[in-house]
Order: sequence, then structure tokens, then C-alpha cells
Amino acid sequence: MNRSVIRAAAPRPCTLVVCRGCCCGNPRKHPGTDHAWQLDRLRAGAAEHGFQVRTTDCLGPCDQANVIVVQPSTAGRRAGGRAVWVGFATDDDCTDELLRWARAGGPGIAEPPPTLALQLIRPPREAHSRARR
Repeated sequence: MNRSVIRAAAPRPCTLVVCRGCCCGNPRKHPGTDHAWQLDRLRAGAAEHGFQVRTTDCLGPCDQANVIVVQPSTAGRRAGGRAVWVGFATDDDCTDELLRWARAGGPGIAEPPPTLALQLIRPPREAHSRARR
């Protein structure tokens, strides 16, 4: 008898999605920011502490560049965590706070550091739907 075994998907860690589209990561728009260094630091932190970092093209809110979306881990999502959008992520302090939060588990597991909470922005769809009301 041939039995198929269905296995649960492996738990996903907290993931930082780093926008590197038209404005984010653009040295002409933010000449005082070392965009490559920021991405290297995030990737090094991910390798050391077990979260993930991905890059993507334009996420939308270009007037709030650099944008990074912090996605919850499987455990964080089960605890009620949802993706959190961070805008104006252009300096070392913000990068440090993102690393600290991802190490602590991210959305649903840990609260964002207070200074990072000041940089939270609405996702583009949510901002558009609220503007139409």
C-alpha cells in the first residue's frame, strides 16, 4: 500500500522585506545613506540570528523611502502579528532597531522598539482606502 505523508510546512522566521526599487536604495534621493552597507548589515544580522532578509522592487510609498516591511514569523502570525511597514529607514539607528526587533521575534512576538514605532507607516492599499472614505 502506498501512503502519502502530508507534512506541515516548515515554520517561517520573521522576514525583513527591503525595498530597493525606484526611490529606496537610491543614492541620488538619499545621498547621505550607505544603502549597500544597510543591506549588508541586515543580511549579516539575519545570518547570525535566524531571521530572513529579502529585497524587492518598489513597494509603493516612495515619498517615505527607504521602506522596509517586517513580516511576522509563523509563531508571530499565530499570535496575531501582521506585516508592519517602516518608512524613512535611512540611518544606522533605524537599522539597529530593525535588527533588534527581528532578533526578538518581530510582529506578534515582540513590540517594535519605541523609536522605530515612530517610523511606522500605513501600507499603500490601507492608506488609499482610508483616503477614499
